[in-house]
Amino acid sequence: MQILIKGARVLDPGNIDEKKDLLIQDKVIAAILDPSDTLSGKDLAQVQVVDATGMIVVPGLIDMHVHLREPGHEYKETIESGLKAAAKGGFTAVCSMPNTRPVNDNSQVTSFIISQGKKARAAKVYPAGAISQGSSGVSLAEIFDMQQSGIRAVTDDGLPVDNSQLMRRSLEYCKGLDIPVFVHAEDKSLADGGSMNEGPFATFWGLKGIPNAAESIMVVRDIALCELTGAAVHFCHMSTIESIEAIRQAKKRGVNVTCETAPHYFTLNDGAVIDYDTNFKINPPLRSEQDRCAIIEGLVDGTIDVIASDHAPHSVDEKDLEFDRAAFGIVGLETSLALSLKLVQDKFLSLSDLVEKMSKAPARMLKIDNGIKPGNPADLTVIDLESCYEIDPAAFVSKSRNTPFAGRKVTGEAFLTMVDGRIVYQRNH
Repeated sequence: MQILIKGARVLDPGNIDEKKDLLIQDKVIAAILDPSDTLSGKDLAQVQVVDATGMIVVPGLIDMHVHLREPGHEYKETIESGLKAAAKGGFTAVCSMPNTRPVNDNSQVTSFIISQGKKARAAKVYPAGAISQGSSGVSLAEIFDMQQSGIRAVTDDGLPVDNSQLMRRSLEYCKGLDIPVFVHAEDKSLADGGSMNEGPFATFWGLKGIPNAAESIMVVRDIALCELTGAAVHFCHMSTIESIEAIRQAKKRGVNVTCETAPHYFTLNDGAVIDYDTNFKINPPLRSEQDRCAIIEGLVDGTIDVIASDHAPHSVDEKDLEFDRAAFGIVGLETSLALSLKLVQDKFLSLSDLVEKMSKAPARMLKIDNGIKPGNPADLTVIDLESCYEIDPAAFVSKSRNTPFAGRKVTGEAFLTMVDGRIVYQRNH
């Protein structure tokens, strides 16, 4: 069966940006056609036509920071439910974090995740393996074996690597393997016991705060280790003005660093934490308005390379607690695109800039060729830029509902998600 996507603007930054039709056959992009090109009646009889008039088609979005929870925490999310939520959110692939139970620190767990991902028949999963055994920060995990089984990066995300010597050795080792190290930048001694951003709002609510320095100190350390080793370092979920400035200056010096932020850090500030609503409890926490503006500035000037959701599903029991006892994290796969499109609507980014940060840059880091060109895998996202709706957690495909964006009015969503030439999600209205 062939699929013809008609009437859309095809946007692949640096490659194509014009109205074209795409013919999909045998898992790949078979042809890029001018709208005036016509297929014969006989050919059309064998073609499924998707009318994408007024929409855009982009290289499949990739979320390079997602917690799928399986194995071990399937009550929060499974690989299948997470990858189907990703597909609904417009993502053709995700990079899954290793903080499962058991931790993804060996080839057996890596192979299991990839196998479960294939069975889901939704978005693709590219696992990240742990830096250290059990993510304990004591000794290196079986990184080479995991790479042979399919990991695309290493990280102890959720836990910082406190030992600088161990972090140095991981960088040196991964440089030889040509895989990036994702950094969870947090000084646990500074953050210990904190549950929201340190500042006047934490004081008002009587909650212990987490200072900006808890993040930026570790960013500066790992920039130094990156300069020492020459390895590829990627900083996860950046949230502070100091971190962004440190990375900005490192890039000017030619240091091999990249970074990401998440939609909540450019959409919300710590003033949003009202009435101890634990759906606003995130790590790193929502920061000040000054920090939020610095994140947007970093996106605009290219300091921040990637927008990732940090999708972190939790059960009701883990969130329906006192604020300082509740779990950190929110779901994001099904809200990330719409929240990020607000940057375009507010004229901070162009559509091309946004596709770069949500598709092309993650693809380069994970060594995926997702360009829209004949012969490439047909991993595509069709986006309806005009769709207006309210975010409704009850409609999520994810097993969890922990979002601070319930009821928010947004514009823009995935109309269709295609993986290897197969439609894995299509809006039914």
